[in-house]
Amino acid sequence: MSNPGRIAMIRERLTTALSPIKVDIIDDSHKHAGHAGARGGGGHFNVTIVADVFEGKGLLQRHRMVYAALGNAMQSEIHALSIQAYTPQEAPSS
Repeated sequence: MSNPGRIAMIRERLTTALSPIKVDIIDDSHKHAGHAGARGGGGHFNVTIVADVFEGKGLLQRHRMVYAALGNAMQSEIHALSIQAYTPQEAPSS
């Protein structure tokens, strides 16, 4: 079951900090029922983000930017996060 409140919070924080062209967020928490992080209340999310700010940045730098944008939510609301971070030129067409 998806958590619209958490998805909205993730989207807002990423949008405010990184001004993305596109953000897709999938809540996969239901796939991890019974997992230690799920029992603690943290969700499992997949984020695909396309932003100009990633230009010239390596994979680790991009992930750090996303984690910084999410701030304290990484300690409480989010247990696991899969990140695909692209520049507009790198983004897969869909």
